[in-house]
Amino acid sequence: MKDIELTVGEILQRESFHKAKLAAGASGLSRKIRWSHILEVREFEELINGGELILTTGISMTLDLDTQLDYIRRLDELGASALCIELGDPSRKVAPEVIDLADRRGFPIIVFDEVIRFVDITQDLHTALINRHHKMISELDRLSGRFIELSLTSNGILKILQELHEYFRREAIFIADRPAPYFYPSEAKESEALLRALVDSEGGLEACGRYADTPAGRYASVPVRGPGQVWGRLFLGMDEPLRDDFYFLILDRAGLAISQVLLRNRTVEERKQNLEDKVVRDLITGRRADPDTVRAVLPARGRNMYYRIFSIRMPEKPPFPSQDLLEEELVQRALLIRSLFQRHGFFPAITSGENEMVVIAFFISEEQQSRSASRFQPLIQDFRNMQPQQFEGSRFGIGKTYQDISDIRKAYRESEDVIRLQDEGITESEFYEGLGIHRLLLLLKRSGELETYVDDYLGALLEHDARHDSRLFETLVVYLECGGVKKEASDRLFIVRQTLYHRIGKLEALLGSNFMDPANRLALEVAIQAYRMLERNETEKPMPVH
Repeated sequence: MKDIELTVGEILQRESFHKAKLAAGASGLSRKIRWSHILEVREFEELINGGELILTTGISMTLDLDTQLDYIRRLDELGASALCIELGDPSRKVAPEVIDLADRRGFPIIVFDEVIRFVDITQDLHTALINRHHKMISELDRLSGRFIELSLTSNGILKILQELHEYFRREAIFIADRPAPYFYPSEAKESEALLRALVDSEGGLEACGRYADTPAGRYASVPVRGPGQVWGRLFLGMDEPLRDDFYFLILDRAGLAISQVLLRNRTVEERKQNLEDKVVRDLITGRRADPDTVRAVLPARGRNMYYRIFSIRMPEKPPFPSQDLLEEELVQRALLIRSLFQRHGFFPAITSGENEMVVIAFFISEEQQSRSASRFQPLIQDFRNMQPQQFEGSRFGIGKTYQDISDIRKAYRESEDVIRLQDEGITESEFYEGLGIHRLLLLLKRSGELETYVDDYLGALLEHDARHDSRLFETLVVYLECGGVKKEASDRLFIVRQTLYHRIGKLEALLGSNFMDPANRLALEVAIQAYRMLERNETEKPMPVH
């Protein structure tokens, strides 16, 4: 790895240190120096950030031995790079116990036997540090340009890894959200397998930290991000933690270049999905699709291959100023969704619209597990947690599980029914199976029989309320919800029990004295749900009959 940072060993070679001697801590000469700091106080915890060369006249070194040892120990633990002491007199010495402690900790102690001007040292060091910083910026700019240049060539990812390897002289490995392996040199194949297993065991690409430990060694790690998600992680082999953010900045630039390669490749792939978009659109709308084309686009059918329709309805937005911009947005959106579904083990076929996306989400499962909703719950959660929140305010509808392609239109209608009932405030479920009795009510509504059913069971009651401005319908609803328990019903209605008895008498006159018999009660409860559905839709157009 090319060393740009200033080390303790290097400053000892500078002209301003030609009269200095290394008294202890020779094993720490490779420590990096970020700045110099004159320190003449005993309480300094708030003054040190780490990486400083401490300059002192040695006031703390004239105190008792325990205080001196504690002084060295605290400096080292706070991350100071070295201690430079002006003794001023050759007869003054650093205590042997202090030297022994510094040697054991690898903490360099530099001494000047004569009086020196700290201002000359700080000016020299700061000039050197600023020059090094400028060199770091230039080096980062050079490498960034080189990574971008390599990203435009064939096998760009592998060439970027090779460039990292040549710079750091360490293994460079990229773990993507797809199985394709990327590593350099070729001897890193085993390390790549170990890292991939580690990523899987820790919960995926997003869960990995800044460092990863494997039997092959320790690796620094940075995420490689695509639109709204992590597409992979870049790993660099190392002997010890990278103590300076400069090297992580290099990895970040390499990761950015890799993300550009992935984005370009996946955008090209997505643009080739026009045929898939048309096939899916034909299938969900019931238009005839060529069987050979369908077989070419959709996954191969098998005994354990199932699917659900996953519909996404996004909030209305201002129209795109041009068709080209709309098409670019649809491509990027489909790219994001395809990657998300694939990460959760699905085989998606997608069609995109300006405010709607429909995914035929194929998956492999044993028959007894095929109808479980659990495999879709993490997917929905990822949509909601996505940053930036591209799908904020969107609604999701998921149809039942099917195998036969001929049922796709039916499954799509189910997913749309879920979203419709969400819009009406009737359900919060994303799954068609969660609609309960409303599944039957939807069928009645499409056939035009729902209004007739409500009128048969509730017509006289609703007409009475409208004519006399009474609240018998509300009383019926609460009375049924309380299971016929009069005290609970009167409490919820905020009326005395005698008033409730009077209203129940009117209900019996309108609905029949046996309206609480099980069969009649069930019919009334269904009619109430049907009335609520009609009431929420009375300003909407009739539901389409698919």
